[in-house]
Order: sequence, then structure tokens, then C-alpha cells
Amino acid sequence: MGARSEKAKSTEKVRRLEPEDVRRRQLILATIEAIAEVGFNAATVGEIARRAGVSVGLVAFYFQDKDGLLEATLRHLAGQLAATYVDLLRHAASPRARIEAMIEANLGAEQFDRRIATVWLAFWGQVPVRPRFARIQRVYERRMVANLTHDFAMVLARPEAARLAAATAAMIDGAWLRATLSAEPRHAGEARAMVSTFVDAQLALVGIALFRKDPRS
Repeated sequence: MGARSEKAKSTEKVRRLEPEDVRRRQLILATIEAIAEVGFNAATVGEIARRAGVSVGLVAFYFQDKDGLLEATLRHLAGQLAATYVDLLRHAASPRARIEAMIEANLGAEQFDRRIATVWLAFWGQVPVRPRFARIQRVYERRMVANLTHDFAMVLARPEAARLAAATAAMIDGAWLRATLSAEPRHAGEARAMVSTFVDAQLALVGIALFRKDPRS
């Protein structure tokens, strides 16, 4: 027992000597693992600290409380998603390709990873009762809709672009949620194909409507 205690103290001493960003990342990764394995409620600060090999006091020092740690974890996951999106944009040569980059970033295979999906689901479940999480949700939603509106506006009038951007964002979130919660989850590729088909169909309908409104017809 004494040997294990000394080992734990030695491990935490090493943790304290590591750079702050490394320690923060270790705690965030431990949070993801804990929520994925035992659920949000059972993933206590003590449980997360144990998995990261640090004291509860160190968790409180960096994040104050569990909500602060979960918020940092969500921002970490959102940052990874944003980085994926930016990388995909580098290869997007047209407005439609840019829209597809958004779809692929949000419905890529990594977004259906059980650990990642569990954390996102825990987050959505806490949004109605935790204002700080609701703020993250609003930022996430506005950013997606704004990016999609910008891309749709390259080929459509602004009002139509905004409408279609909001619908596409809802389709992306809905496809992800349905696949994640389904007893037989859809493959990531199928979810992406569903949203892509929706976008193409909507663009086609808008094109037909515009053609019919041509005063020369």
C-alpha cells in the first residue's frame, strides 16, 4: 500500500513538472475516457484526476470545477473539428466543394467514434440546464450557419442562402444524432451522403424556381 502511495506521489510530481498545456491536455483526454466509460454523472473530478494521475487539487487549479473541465473538453473537441474543416477547405475549389467540406468535417468517421460521440451527447444533454454550455452551443451553431451561408451566397441570393444554410446545418446535426443513437448506427459515409443528396436536391429546386421566374419565359 505504501509503495503504491509513493508511486502515485512520484507520478503527480512528474505531472507538475510537465508544461501546463501538456497537463491540461492530459486532463481533457482523461475526461473523454471517463465520460465514455462511466457516463457524465459518474465521471467525477476525483475519477478524472485518478485517470490522469494527478490530484483533485490540480484539476481545480486549472479548471475550477467539473463544468469548467467539461467546457474545456468541448472546446478541445470543437477545435479539432474546426481544424479538420479548415484542412478540407484547402482542397475545395468551388462553393459546392466548400459546402461538402463542412458536411465531411462534421460527419467524418472520427465524429462517430464512441468516445467522442458520448462526450457530445453528454454536452447536448446539459445545454438546457447549464448556461455556459448553452453559450458554446450558440457559438457552434452560429459559426456553422454563417460559414454555410457564405458558401451558398456564392451561387444564391442572400435570403435563400441563409434559409438553405440553416436547413443544411439542421440536417447535419440530425444525421449525426440519428446515426449515433440508432440501434444500428449508419456508417459515416451514409450520413454524409444523405446530407449531400439533400443539398443537391435543394440547389436543383432553387434553380428550377429561378428559371420559372425568368420574366423572359
